[in-house]
Amino acid sequence: MTRSNSRIALTLTGVLATLLASTLPLQSAFGEGGARRDVVRQEQQNIKDAINHATEAVEHGQQGHAEKLVTHAEASLQHAVRGGENPHLAEAMTNLKAAIEHGKAGHADVATKHAETAVTHLSQIK
Repeated sequence: MTRSNSRIALTLTGVLATLLASTLPLQSAFGEGGARRDVVRQEQQNIKDAINHATEAVEHGQQGHAEKLVTHAEASLQHAVRGGENPHLAEAMTNLKAAIEHGKAGHADVATKHAETAVTHLSQIK
């Protein structure tokens, strides 16, 4: 009986070792994919939020509200910074910074043009 129990224990240990050896490498591969997918989703959400704030900045700029334009352009810039890497995103951030600068100087018309250009670039990000 002891010899029989030893064989069963040895067989079960072998099965367990085989299962662990085959599933451990898969766990890290699947774990990284899920994390990357979450990062991509967050970047996409940041781009959407950046577009929304930049659009608000344009609307306030068209009404001559330089202070509100600056507020929304700054919020858009904060979201754009977290939007990943993309040439259109870089151009949008450059234009948002210019919109903020001109808005703080009280030049709502020039700031609005920069905010409009930022919206154009942000909208082209896929």
